[in-house]
Amino acid sequence: MRISWRLGSFAVGAVFIAVWQLLANAHLISPVYLPGPDRTWGALVRGFASGVFPDQVWNTVQRMFVGWLLASLAGIAIGACIGLSRPARAYLGPTLEFLRPLPASAVVPLGIVLFGLSDNMVLSVIAFGALWPTLLATVHGFAAVEPCLYEVSRALGMSRLAVIWKIALPSSLPDILSGMRLSLTVSLILAVVGEMLASRPGLGSGILIAARTFHAPDLYAGVVLLGALGYITAQGLFAVEARLLRWRVHHR
Repeated sequence: MRISWRLGSFAVGAVFIAVWQLLANAHLISPVYLPGPDRTWGALVRGFASGVFPDQVWNTVQRMFVGWLLASLAGIAIGACIGLSRPARAYLGPTLEFLRPLPASAVVPLGIVLFGLSDNMVLSVIAFGALWPTLLATVHGFAAVEPCLYEVSRALGMSRLAVIWKIALPSSLPDILSGMRLSLTVSLILAVVGEMLASRPGLGSGILIAARTFHAPDLYAGVVLLGALGYITAQGLFAVEARLLRWRVHHR
């Protein structure tokens, strides 16, 4: 079944590329704005041969992962503290719901004031935007732990740290990993936006320069790289999640 789904997804991708090429060849849209897959592939080959794309990908990936790691660590730590305390959830819940829908772009001016047009500004925006999925998922995961497990831990005389490490964290791990996966996607988006705004070297600034100079093949090549990067990182995190949660399969 999995192989058939894989083949089906590849077939859909092939049809999309074929339609794209037909539209480009028909010149329904000016080639200045819509290059075909052949020209996009040529731009990819040239970009990797010249070393431009590897440098851009590395810079974007580095910012994405650093911002995501900062957001994940802070989100898990703060979310665990809130999720373990019913009064904290009651008092801080409205504040979290107020801050959660706040777009990361809203803090860009503040980041520019504090850090200027620098990498620190980009990282602060990434960390802020990627914080909320992990934090809220952690709060939900810790709050949803079965109360009877805490009663058993008290009967066994377990310490607070042991309860968190052996009971609360494993029970919350599915929620936490789901939040981290969503945060990773947010981190990639914000890394690209931050690079565009701050003119930092990376795929974001490369795409923006290609658009301004009407180098459509380079622009589309950058977009393709972003899609590939998002897919690869998501699949990598899926693999990590499956490995960490394989106990659920055995339990079922």
